[in-house]
Amino acid sequence: MKPRIFYTKPSITDLEVSYATDAAENGWGDQCYAYINRFEELFKKHLGVKYAIATSSCTGALHMGMSALGIGPGDEVILADTNWIATAAPVVHLGAKPVFVDILPDTWCIDPDKAEDAITPNTKAIVAVHLYGNLCDMDRLLAIGEKYGIPIIEDAAEAMGSIYYGKRAGSMGSFGAFSFHGTKTLTTGEGGIFVTNDSNLYDKVLTLSNHGRSRFQKKQFWADEVGFKYKMSNIQAAIGCAQMERIDQLISRKQLILLFYKKSLSFSSEILMNPDVKGCTNGAWMPNAVFDEKSNITREILCNAFESENIDARVFFWPLSSLPNFKNKEENFNSWDIPQRAINLPSYFDINEQDLSRVVSVIKMLL
Repeated sequence: MKPRIFYTKPSITDLEVSYATDAAENGWGDQCYAYINRFEELFKKHLGVKYAIATSSCTGALHMGMSALGIGPGDEVILADTNWIATAAPVVHLGAKPVFVDILPDTWCIDPDKAEDAITPNTKAIVAVHLYGNLCDMDRLLAIGEKYGIPIIEDAAEAMGSIYYGKRAGSMGSFGAFSFHGTKTLTTGEGGIFVTNDSNLYDKVLTLSNHGRSRFQKKQFWADEVGFKYKMSNIQAAIGCAQMERIDQLISRKQLILLFYKKSLSFSSEILMNPDVKGCTNGAWMPNAVFDEKSNITREILCNAFESENIDARVFFWPLSSLPNFKNKEENFNSWDIPQRAINLPSYFDINEQDLSRVVSVIKMLL
């Protein structure tokens, strides 16, 4: 059998190992937050934001940020129907209702017109999910937010390296959240980060992130409110520091892989890949191939073809409204239609050209 091609895995070098080892050996006592603080500073500088709080997951960052915005029972949060459940889960945990709207057919990100149409007196936020590194129409969404007095939250879990007219993904909304899961461009194993330019929101989330203990509280073990425990570990942050020192390399490699696929598959007009949008740079976390309906190529055909070649390709996200805990919304046409004829393509840092060509050959065979 041919060697397995994994769809993603992290790039870990001696630098990450040395920092993690140092954290394990020395990162205790008064050094227990040293790498966390360093990681937050490096991330702020890279993103161009004022505040950052490293977390145990992107979901945790979203949960605390939404809580700090006052989202709770009876409220509604608008988000795209196409996404991983991690964006909707914090909304549900806070007792609010996720309102799923359709995506655009080319970027696969939230349709701003549909988002505006879904606004009610109960709407407390709109979440802009930069799906697979593709960028939402932030100008339009921010204008909608300003018009209705609604915060725009950026779920940039998959958008490390993506740039919207000179501004990095995650830096434009009321707050942004990133994921550092082992599948992501930058990893800490598990982990995430909350970022914002709003000092009041930062203080609220900082308090929530430490069991509700304010940084201004002088009494030891005194909680000013009931908060959360979503702190990133110092050892995880050590890995993150090493990754941040390599961030340009990590992003550019992802972009080169996407470019390889685009060039190799440009022979067919029946395939749509992550789009090039004027004024934007795609961080290229996950290359996707969406097949034209006329091709008659389905998700199941793709999965079977790749599995037969021992290639670990993954399906496009299911519509959230198709999951058993939510109300079916098949009227979100693109969200329901596109996943039926799409596939994620392997794109890890160390994948070589021979393996990339193996992936492409499967698609050529199907066409």
